[in-house]
Amino acid sequence: MRSFWGVMGAYWLSDRWKEAWGLAAVIIVLTALSAMASVWFAEASGELVSAIAFLHHPQNATTLTSVLASAGTLAGIVVLKEIGFIAIRHFFSTTLHRKWRAWLDHRFNEALLDRKHTHLHLQHGMAKANASNAAVPDNIDQRIQESIKGMTGGAIGLAMGIAGVILSLFFVGRKIIETSTEVEGLEFLGSYASACLTLAAVIVYVPINTFLAAKLGAIQQRLEVRMQWAEGSYRRELTTLLHRSYHVAVADGEAVQKDIHRRRYRDIDHTWSILNILAACYMGFERVYNFFGSRIVAYAPGLLPYVASRISMQSYVTGAELANAIINDCSWFIHVMPNIARLRANARRITDLAQAIEDVQQPRDFYARTGRSELRYAQQAPEFGLTIRRLELMHPGDVLPFVETSHLHLDPGEWALLVGKSGSGKTSMLKAINGFWPHGRGTVVLPRNVRTLFAAQDVKLPPVSLKALVCLPGLVGAYSDAAAAAALSKAGLAEFVGDLAEEGRGTGSWDQLLSGGQKQKLVLARILLHRPRLLFLDEPTSALDSEATVAFHQAIKDECPGATVISIMHNVVPPKSVKGLEFYDSKLAIADGRVAKMPLSRLIIGPVGPARIKAHAETAVGSGSR
Repeated sequence: MRSFWGVMGAYWLSDRWKEAWGLAAVIIVLTALSAMASVWFAEASGELVSAIAFLHHPQNATTLTSVLASAGTLAGIVVLKEIGFIAIRHFFSTTLHRKWRAWLDHRFNEALLDRKHTHLHLQHGMAKANASNAAVPDNIDQRIQESIKGMTGGAIGLAMGIAGVILSLFFVGRKIIETSTEVEGLEFLGSYASACLTLAAVIVYVPINTFLAAKLGAIQQRLEVRMQWAEGSYRRELTTLLHRSYHVAVADGEAVQKDIHRRRYRDIDHTWSILNILAACYMGFERVYNFFGSRIVAYAPGLLPYVASRISMQSYVTGAELANAIINDCSWFIHVMPNIARLRANARRITDLAQAIEDVQQPRDFYARTGRSELRYAQQAPEFGLTIRRLELMHPGDVLPFVETSHLHLDPGEWALLVGKSGSGKTSMLKAINGFWPHGRGTVVLPRNVRTLFAAQDVKLPPVSLKALVCLPGLVGAYSDAAAAAALSKAGLAEFVGDLAEEGRGTGSWDQLLSGGQKQKLVLARILLHRPRLLFLDEPTSALDSEATVAFHQAIKDECPGATVISIMHNVVPPKSVKGLEFYDSKLAIADGRVAKMPLSRLIIGPVGPARIKAHAETAVGSGSR
């Protein structure tokens, strides 16, 4: 799916091919019937005009009944074509659009949310990319939603238009040839003269104007890409604001934020202005084209044989309507050129995303665009614990590490406290051990077949049931309600046991309702349920008081015996048990960019930086520790 045709053809060659081709076949049949109806319409129009023209003819007068009958036939053909063929075709085409979009959406979600954390790599790569490197897709949400929707709808419309042109050329063109007659001065063409004249007029008129429309469409395509980027950038800033509203408010930063929004919207407004000018020009071009096509080009070829009395009024009108039908169908590209430009813009954004997703499957090559990416991961027997060899972490584009180690080893069951000044790289080191920091080199050897859990410093809760939040990363069905309830109780959240099946209370989700301390207790419940053997904690108790912090550690000691733990804490003094025993066995100290392991007794008391997670105000449900 790295190319335009790869994206276009994937659905049609997938396991849903019967659905895709079945709907397409119905659409083609209805398109063919619509083309045939154009022939019927032309013939009925000729009969009606002829009946009206001869209504008072002294020798061959028609009756009002015949006029009304012709008008009724014409109306019936219009109703049959517009409702019976075109409207029903629209239903099937929109159904195909809905199913194709759903299939593509599913494919991209499967690719983004795979076991390799592709979504994280894409976002990380996007944040670190610069102008000198290969492009990393922006606004992934927009690409998956709006671009897929626009691309699939545009592709179906394009295919229907092409089918309509081909079928119109077949049915309408055949009728033009059947009704052709000789033309004075073109006797060498025989009875095909008027047909050749009509087709020549179409061939000259339509392609020239299609070429002009394509040039305008190319300009619009570039503007559409720019507009999508600008819209996505502005929407992303608004979304980010919703997540940092509290910080904007306490900093009284509304004026600064408004300036950011003005600058973001300026791109939208400028691009939109140019698009409006282009759209107005294109509209004028299209309307003039339609007039000359339907009133001059369609009627001019038949005028010569009509003046020479080689055809009747009825045949002349029928021929003109047939020419108008074929011009109209062949002009489909002109009528939808703005949509085609939009289709190409959307397809480009989808193929860029598909290519980036495939690139991420080779993370080293992907991250090599923005820096050194030579971190290696291996496994060893669980009894050998965790080993780190010559680890060097770098920022994108840098060649010198900001954190480096020599040889570090943690035995099974060992608890290590990772300490260092604020900004020294503690969180980056935890991320690197877990494969979430891309830039650097060195080797991390993890114990084989051991359950691992990484509790990040920011606790974000998805909108799912409380039991699902406790069961993460496992599925709800993998654990009983009793087991989830027991984990909540041991973690100090017994008051929420009755809400296991709920996604919140009232209109609020758990992410909105739970305080910072309660969220960290929820993480503890998750640990107690899964009982990992390798546990990484990034400031796990920053929103808890000292008593709750001790209970947090004691619960892990009691319920996860033999677990290896690496923890970052903002406290200058590590917690001890109620009996005064140390929870931690050693410390990993970062000083001047180097990591050294030493006994906990050598811990130097000093500032390590403030907590990065603060408990929010007493507005949450319950009374969890803060």
